[in-house]
Amino acid sequence: MFHIALYEPRIAPNTGNIIRLSANNGCWLHLIEPLGFGLEDKQLRRAGLDYHDLTQVSVHSDYNGFLQAIDGRRILACTSKGNYRYDQIEYNKDDVLLFGSETAGLPVSIHQSLDPQHRLRIPMLSENRSLNLSNAVAIVSYEAWRQLGFLGGQ
Repeated sequence: MFHIALYEPRIAPNTGNIIRLSANNGCWLHLIEPLGFGLEDKQLRRAGLDYHDLTQVSVHSDYNGFLQAIDGRRILACTSKGNYRYDQIEYNKDDVLLFGSETAGLPVSIHQSLDPQHRLRIPMLSENRSLNLSNAVAIVSYEAWRQLGFLGGQ
């Protein structure tokens, strides 16, 4: 199944929600440090409920370590500065869905390192800046999973 990557997430409950989401849609979750919380944070555990043992979570010390771990898989950056709507791309089962931090998004250097066709956005009203991180991950990951026929789901 595909991968979800969070670049320097700051808010424990968002990451906890995404752990639960990943357990339910079969994604491998990657957390790229530094994190804005500890992995034993009470809010992280509460939001993730008892799903922590039902998903695969990897923690990477930095972006370069993350790139080595995903071994050349296609990265799709989900960003408010994306060039294509998230529903206008064909997803593959080994894709990596990369999301920036709640407070800063993805750095310009990461944007520039990716093919413009691999920078995706979720439509929203023009006067708004962004969606909640866990909501954005849910929207995009479920579209990718839908395209794969909800592989492994029921």
